[in-house]
Amino acid sequence: MTFILKNIKGDRVIWIVVILLSIFSLLAVYSSTGTLAYKYQGGNTEYYMLKHFMILVFGLFLMYLAHLVKYTYYSRIFQVALFIAVPLLILTLLIGINLNEAKRALPLPFNLSFQTSDLAKLTLIMYLARLLTKKQEQIKSFRESFVPIMLPILIICMLILPSNFSTAAMLFVTSLVMMFIGRVNMKYILSLIGIGIVAVTIFVLILYNLPGEEQGRLWTWKSRIENFVSGSEGDNYQVEQSKIAIASGGLFGKMPGNSTQRNFLPHPYSDFIFAIIVEEYGLIGASFVVLLYLILFFRAVKIITKIPRNFGAFLTFGVSFSLVFQAMINMGVAVNLLPVTGQPLPLISMGGTSIWFTSISLGIILSVSKEISNPENLKQEQYATA
Repeated sequence: MTFILKNIKGDRVIWIVVILLSIFSLLAVYSSTGTLAYKYQGGNTEYYMLKHFMILVFGLFLMYLAHLVKYTYYSRIFQVALFIAVPLLILTLLIGINLNEAKRALPLPFNLSFQTSDLAKLTLIMYLARLLTKKQEQIKSFRESFVPIMLPILIICMLILPSNFSTAAMLFVTSLVMMFIGRVNMKYILSLIGIGIVAVTIFVLILYNLPGEEQGRLWTWKSRIENFVSGSEGDNYQVEQSKIAIASGGLFGKMPGNSTQRNFLPHPYSDFIFAIIVEEYGLIGASFVVLLYLILFFRAVKIITKIPRNFGAFLTFGVSFSLVFQAMINMGVAVNLLPVTGQPLPLISMGGTSIWFTSISLGIILSVSKEISNPENLKQEQYATA
């Protein structure tokens, strides 16, 4: 233990936030997988808890390893990873296995799967951070900066879109915000937003005019939008059960393990795990979870202010914004502020690939925070990202 504490570096507050979120994750997953355990594991409720515990431990190990690597090295690593992520996304669309009615993952040995969008998301953020750093002197140029920055965004988002609309949309928004922070010409960003609005409008029109049997995944998006807009209880079963869980939680909750809505909510251990947290820990516990994500983003912003407009700053902002943005969307769905998206709650929802890439992302933020205390490291960064 002493050896580990001596080798843990970087922002200690972020370490504490991660540990607290992991504890919440373990408790919430154990409580919410009871029905799953009786259905598939003969009532062995410890099975999913132990499995999730091992995933969390491995995630913390990955975070530890990632924070040991000097963050400038990620510039080169993920420059290569981009050319791996794109073929993997194409392969997923062709031969991927179905998760939640869409081809989102590649099969791995031992009955495991790998969600390629998680790799692509982190890779794109890294690649954008590198380009925004390199192009600062020509950042207002359309051909020199805007085109090379936007091409990988469009390619990756379009490859993710058919199977995971919400992830593609979140990644696109994150990319636009990074471009804004990186001083890309505002008229180019606004023109992209305009194109996006037109594209979405055309998409919706096509969506509503396709026959039901030909819509495939489009039918799922259409039904979710219609259900959210209509607000009728019969059409919003997931959200209604989530609202019941939240309402029954009250101020202090029913206490850990006493959830009743876990037996009625679809995916209470992933998409709607925040509803279980509210039910068992009440408004106070749920507010604490929200506060942890806000603290994480605040600490990331504090790191950014020490190294404005360099690779570490863009990297930290992109990764932290993406994680907290996803968390807010997941919680917004649970309280019926947003349509159902299928986004997990980072570091809390049950999962493998998602937790591991979240852990790597946090490890990278810690790597940046570890280096900013040494001015010589920052001076050398321009050579590392060239």
